[in-house]
Amino acid sequence: MRTIGVILMAYGGPKSVEEVEPFLADIRGGRPTSQELIDEITERYRAIGGSSPILEITNAQSRGVEQALNNEKAAQAGINYKTYVGMRHWDPYINDVVPQMIADGVDEIAAIVMAPHYSRMSVGAYMGKLDKALSDQGVSMPVTQVRSWKDEPAFIDAVARKVTEALERHFTTEERASVPILFTAHSLPARILESGDQYPQELQASVELVAEKLKPENYRFAFQSQGATADPWLGPTVEDTLQNMKDEGHRNVLLVPIGFVCDHVEVLFDVDIEHKGQAAELGIRMERSEMLNDDSGLIEAVSNAVRESVRESAAASA
Repeated sequence: MRTIGVILMAYGGPKSVEEVEPFLADIRGGRPTSQELIDEITERYRAIGGSSPILEITNAQSRGVEQALNNEKAAQAGINYKTYVGMRHWDPYINDVVPQMIADGVDEIAAIVMAPHYSRMSVGAYMGKLDKALSDQGVSMPVTQVRSWKDEPAFIDAVARKVTEALERHFTTEERASVPILFTAHSLPARILESGDQYPQELQASVELVAEKLKPENYRFAFQSQGATADPWLGPTVEDTLQNMKDEGHRNVLLVPIGFVCDHVEVLFDVDIEHKGQAAELGIRMERSEMLNDDSGLIEAVSNAVRESVRESAAASA
């Protein structure tokens, strides 16, 4: 029996407001953090309940993926999948999880980030952390990287279902026909485009596939959660897009954070508090689709992406 260790990687988040300052220090690589920024981010976490739910959700995703992967076909192929959770910026860190995988005797690793859209700055950084962790252990073993799962059919289907459910839950039959759908994702520094990074195209591919299924009358895309730096970030911004919607006469909007798969501060605070408040000031009622979290569609999408990547890797090395 061949054991494939599947590591699900996510950003990480503080488990209490007391952990916010060291969490920020980790993100900033030890560079000094102003007290003003510490206080601001602390209040954001306080506003969403005092902690990040990302670890709990990723653990639930991990359990579901392990169960889904270890089906009858895997058993017949002599493969046992064992899942792990590793965080980029908080406990359990990727470099702390890798030694456990080695101790457990995995024969190879399949790595997937809980973000469907590839960018060298985001997904690439996670893979770099994994490579470094293996190098630090002096271990060489086959590693299969799932770099993107933006067009995984189960992911597209699950997002489309959440959009439909949200429209039915929040809007009347008459409103549903014309309510604009605003897809969003985390912005990144605009300099990524200088090296040909395809992050915007990755996102647009998912948006178009969901729109193809739903055929909404009005939809658009915007970036959210820009960093607090002087450098330009990818746009258009949610703020500008909401203003444009007001100018066009819209009074309802459904926001769909397609670049994220679980509840965390960028959704629970940036969207549910900040952007919803901004929309209200503009006279717009903004609702949001539910996140996938450990939805069966998300589990199927991740499992399919891992399984297909492992299959392709085995075929390439045969």
